[in-house]
Amino acid sequence: MRSYEALYIIRPDLEAEQIEAVVNKFTNLVEKNGGEIIQVDKWGKKRLAYEVRKYREGYYVLMQFRGTPAIAQELERVFKITDEVIRYLIARLEEKAS
Repeated sequence: MRSYEALYIIRPDLEAEQIEAVVNKFTNLVEKNGGEIIQVDKWGKKRLAYEVRKYREGYYVLMQFRGTPAIAQELERVFKITDEVIRYLIARLEEKAS
């Protein structure tokens, strides 16, 4: 399994419970497909560098996980169709040489 990082930005106009539900949706998606969550870091609301979908700020979440390329592709597909997510980026992390 490979290591990945997914950084996504959630709409800032959501309630705390709705934000938590979105975060749980993505962590559950990784786990249900056989992946392993390493860390979920909620950065909170931050100002965006430029306007995205008429939003000036967003709620940032960084999720590190291990899984197959198919899990990363499925995660990207769900990011695209989730209205609460305004931006996302999935990156494969380099494996450390032992």
